[in-house]
Amino acid sequence: MPSAKLKAYLNLHLIVFIWGFTAVLGALINVKDAVLVWYRMLSAGIFLLIYLLLTGRKIILPFKAAANLVFVGLLIAIHWVFFFRAINISNVSITLAMFSAGAFLASVLEPIFYKRKMLWYEVLFGLVIIAGLFMIMNVEVHYLDGALCALFSVFVGVVFTLFNGKLIQKHDPAVITLYEFFAGTFFVSLYLLYDGAFKPAFFSVSMNDWILILILSSVCTAYAFTASVNVMKKLTPYTVMLTTNLEPVYGILLAYFIIGQGERMSLSFYVGASVIIVTVILNGVIKNRSRQQSGNS
Repeated sequence: MPSAKLKAYLNLHLIVFIWGFTAVLGALINVKDAVLVWYRMLSAGIFLLIYLLLTGRKIILPFKAAANLVFVGLLIAIHWVFFFRAINISNVSITLAMFSAGAFLASVLEPIFYKRKMLWYEVLFGLVIIAGLFMIMNVEVHYLDGALCALFSVFVGVVFTLFNGKLIQKHDPAVITLYEFFAGTFFVSLYLLYDGAFKPAFFSVSMNDWILILILSSVCTAYAFTASVNVMKKLTPYTVMLTTNLEPVYGILLAYFIIGQGERMSLSFYVGASVIIVTVILNGVIKNRSRQQSGNS
């Protein structure tokens, strides 16, 4: 019988694989951008609410905490709108390659957010990642708008992750996400109302799109989140972080085989993407060794 840690590690790879598949679903679903985010957040919120009620969790939070989560929900909505927008105006490979820069952005923003000293190798790796991004955008210049949307989405994603890093220490992660999803749905609804999108055609979704949206909101969002929380109880943060860096790899490979010709990029793209991903992994390795040395000293 596999050990509990091995099961958790295999489950983590499944979760990261699912996250990589999210971008492919975004490209396959005909519902686009803010409309897709509205369906995703509302459906995932409903799935999470059912899960919390069935498990008997307490879902009422103090007003101040709830207000903070409403703001983070807005950030998540913005993050996903620009994520799916990037896929629509470029493709999955470009979007996920840009998402590899997330670890660098986190290493820059985290010291500012938590008021700690920035590490020299983080700056060095950041410059290497920027070089990789320039390599990609130089050869795929016709995807520049999509790349910029993806980078903005990554930036917003890192910001809301930093906020969640503080909130998760005080409240149930699933409850936090429930508030954020419904808050995000509210803000996207306001935007869609302003845009005049709530027309009969808005609710005219094909059966194929409904199936894909339900997979996106249940498996790729509600399930993947709750499963990742359970995995973190058995694996070290380093293992989780390092494995999560494989998301762009899984996503780009899936897009290549599922979507086909539109995802076949130039050799320079794959070189640039590989430089970014290897740099992010090296950053994780050095951080882990530094923690071990600090613990032994």
